[in-house]
Amino acid sequence: MGTTKIYIVFYSLHGHVEIMAREIQRGANAVQGVEATLWQVPETLSNSILNKVKANPKADNVPVILPEQLLEADGFLFGFPSRFGVMASQFKAFFDATHELWATQALAGKPAGFFWSTGFYGGGQELAAFTAITQLAHHGMLFVPLGYTFGSGMFEMGEVKGGSSYGAGTFAADGSRQPSELELRQAFYQGKYVSEITKKLKG
Repeated sequence: MGTTKIYIVFYSLHGHVEIMAREIQRGANAVQGVEATLWQVPETLSNSILNKVKANPKADNVPVILPEQLLEADGFLFGFPSRFGVMASQFKAFFDATHELWATQALAGKPAGFFWSTGFYGGGQELAAFTAITQLAHHGMLFVPLGYTFGSGMFEMGEVKGGSSYGAGTFAADGSRQPSELELRQAFYQGKYVSEITKKLKG
């Protein structure tokens, strides 16, 4: 059957999504026979704007992905911060650049999940993923939600926790809050869960 390749493709402005992505990678690589790699989508903001919004430096050990490189993977986890409840424009621009893959339906049948960061409860903990499903649908890809398979962590009411049945998530608040231990456990679980399903589908 060979190695199952999972591409974790993300955009992160202030580091929250990157932290989640690295935990998802750990979960994915915990599955025997899976090789999970991290990728960044291209930045669309100028350096002057990035400086003004106090953006984190880009991870120098995570390459920038080109649309055609998606063909190499068996499955995906796409991560992004939300903007007004939907995916950040940088990630939408990346999906827009996949039109040649769409024209040939080259990604059809490949499984994918979503993870995200929002500022607060109204920022899109469900909507960010729900609206992103359209990108997969047009490519003929298979959306892999978490459902409630994460167990008791899905019902936590004693602390602030991002994520939903659509996937793993975190709250950034004003940018100072970092992903919690529970949010990171859900991210690890999602990486493992989507990888196991991708491996089954490939086999």
